[in-house]
Amino acid sequence: MLDIAGATATEVTVSVVAAAALVLRRRLPVLTFALTMPALFFGSGVVAASVALFTLGERTDRRWLMLLAAAVQFVGFSGFVVGPPQQLDEIVVSVVYALIFALGPLAIGLLVRTRADLVDRIAELRASRSEERRQAAAVALSRERALLAREMHDVVSHQVTLIAVQAGGVQMAGRDERERAFARTIRQLCVVTLQELREMVLVLRASGGTDRETAPQPVLADLDRLVAASGLETEVAVDLPDTLPLPVQRAVYRFVQEGLTNVRKHAPGARVRVSGRLHGDQVLVDLVNGPAQAERLELPGSGLGLIGLGERASLLGGHLDSGPQPGDGFALHLRLPVEHRPGVPVP
Repeated sequence: MLDIAGATATEVTVSVVAAAALVLRRRLPVLTFALTMPALFFGSGVVAASVALFTLGERTDRRWLMLLAAAVQFVGFSGFVVGPPQQLDEIVVSVVYALIFALGPLAIGLLVRTRADLVDRIAELRASRSEERRQAAAVALSRERALLAREMHDVVSHQVTLIAVQAGGVQMAGRDERERAFARTIRQLCVVTLQELREMVLVLRASGGTDRETAPQPVLADLDRLVAASGLETEVAVDLPDTLPLPVQRAVYRFVQEGLTNVRKHAPGARVRVSGRLHGDQVLVDLVNGPAQAERLELPGSGLGLIGLGERASLLGGHLDSGPQPGDGFALHLRLPVEHRPGVPVP
């Protein structure tokens, strides 16, 4: 520490300047280092110069400037430490100390800056992955809407076709002109409706449909085959009529299909119970699995299956719940209205 009582005016001045310069070290690291150097040569600015060199390593990316600053620090510190002629071993120790004080602060500053860069990169990666997941979820929802719209088209077109046929019969066998005119109008409206439905399906296919959407869609009668093909020990207690609306039947099938897929991925060998029943005007389906009985397979998964199921249930006016069960199990609960009410949530 500087002996103020025995210090010259020059030493006091350069020491005060070195200490005051540290206030500017984050905004002007190069200038701060330059202002601390004179005090180092007087032996009073070791700490200030080291802090300034640390900040230089943290704030600048110019390698030549960092090396130059380290060399100046080494020369200044060597002159302060070595002083008068000494023994060789003392000189070696002094040079080692000078190297430590020249390279140590710079290295620590570089490490701090590298860590800050890594933190920023990790934050960017997390934000990027979050955006990717959001976009993937949006794609999954869009595709599920397209599939559901295609299924609704199949059902609605069938019903509208029947109406058109019946209207055609009334038109042919009508007792008076007014009755035949009403039947003709109904038939024409049915034709227009079918054309609009087909155009809508074509648009949906062009915006991301797949061949899967034009394939025959499964219903409740296909559940036994689905369970048998899963290879899981599954108890099935589904007591639902096959007269349920087709979109509801397909939603139940997809629910069981996704649940069994998740069990195979995350709880291989687990026992599964699938139950379904009518409760008033609601269809209630549960899929519950126990703990895994084999080593979990690290299979890739998008994590979008449940998102699609939830969207499908919501579009049908229902709701999907999922969560862990005691004993390392997991449960899925699906609730749908018997009568199809698109977009109307179940209370």
